[in-house]
Amino acid sequence: MHDTALTLLQIIVIVALSRAMALLLRRLGQPAVIGEIAAGIFLGPSLFGAIAPATFVALFPPNSIAALTTLSQVGLILFMFLVGLEFAPELLRERKHTVVVISHVSIVVPFILGTLLAVYLYPRVSTPDVAYRSFVLFLGTAMSITAFPVLARILSDRGLTKTKLGNTAIACAAVDDVTAWCILAFVVVLARAGDPTLLAVRLVLLAVYVFLMLRVIRPLLRRKLSLTIVLLFVFASAFATELLGVHALFGAFLAGAIMPRDGAETLAVHVRGLTSVVFLPLFFAVTGLRTNIGTLSTPELWLCCALVLLVAVAGKFGGAAASAAAVKFPWRESLAIGALMNTRGLMEMVVVNVGLEIGVVSPSLYTMIVIMALVTTAMTTPLLAAIKATQPRTLEHPPASSPPDPDAFGATRSLRG
Repeated sequence: MHDTALTLLQIIVIVALSRAMALLLRRLGQPAVIGEIAAGIFLGPSLFGAIAPATFVALFPPNSIAALTTLSQVGLILFMFLVGLEFAPELLRERKHTVVVISHVSIVVPFILGTLLAVYLYPRVSTPDVAYRSFVLFLGTAMSITAFPVLARILSDRGLTKTKLGNTAIACAAVDDVTAWCILAFVVVLARAGDPTLLAVRLVLLAVYVFLMLRVIRPLLRRKLSLTIVLLFVFASAFATELLGVHALFGAFLAGAIMPRDGAETLAVHVRGLTSVVFLPLFFAVTGLRTNIGTLSTPELWLCCALVLLVAVAGKFGGAAASAAAVKFPWRESLAIGALMNTRGLMEMVVVNVGLEIGVVSPSLYTMIVIMALVTTAMTTPLLAAIKATQPRTLEHPPASSPPDPDAFGATRSLRG
């Protein structure tokens, strides 16, 4: 089959299966992203390749993966621009003390636990050519990620967007992701530079670039912009950070973060539709093609996978819930915040693919982190339902004459306005 025809057939299969799985998982109360991730893994060697190896090789021959990877990277650049665009600094000012405490603890605790786990995992899942410090810093960062976009969707679906719980969780997730991406940027520069002098030069250039974006470029963006100019700006920013030795995704995120919300949101609608329907399923498919559960071929590797999941949940869920309780949240809301912050979803997939590209992540560790991202995201909705089930009926269904409490967990849809 001609290369173009094969790529089009791959896109048709990927998008169709992703949408079908997303609809199925949504009916089961899960976010659509779980179905899309599952579809990507299904199309990879773990399932499709094992069930029908001849058909798998015919549909996804090795020489065709490069085209899918390039398309998925373009989609990720657009997605990270949208993530940056959705970052709302004003949320941090509303409950500054609460957000600072919860977000910092939910970064520091999983990061420390991740670095400690890295000491155990390094001789078992890594290779000598991977720098130990890069491996340790990367695993700590991977444990610290929260899926900001998925969390926002869960809050919206459950009618919690306008509550104190929802606002706190989304603000903490935003701070977590920005912090984790800054750490990851350093890890990428560290892994790519190697030489200390080159590392120092790249860090200085990166600092200069961020300063120019915030102080020089940002004021120029206040005028009305066309979709063409916005897209050119996003790709140019991604190109610049790629040249600086960081990663194109960081430039796309920064471009979205400094973009004025009033004019760009209308333009983002056009970008969001194509990105979510076509490009992200391609990314999940590429991730699935890189994920091979068969690489976890020994009991020791499955033990490592279990430890990755255990440390991820203990660090993020435990750290966020404990810190929320420390700033006087009721215990149910503290547990709910912990469950929400434990959502990894798409952002973890992005991080682990970056780690694979820079050579810090081995195939076996890649599979472990993908499994961890899938499980931690899938457990969020059942955890929230279980926590809400412990709420007394008198609080869950207030009298008709009583106004809804915007701070209550399990708020009704009427709070969405």
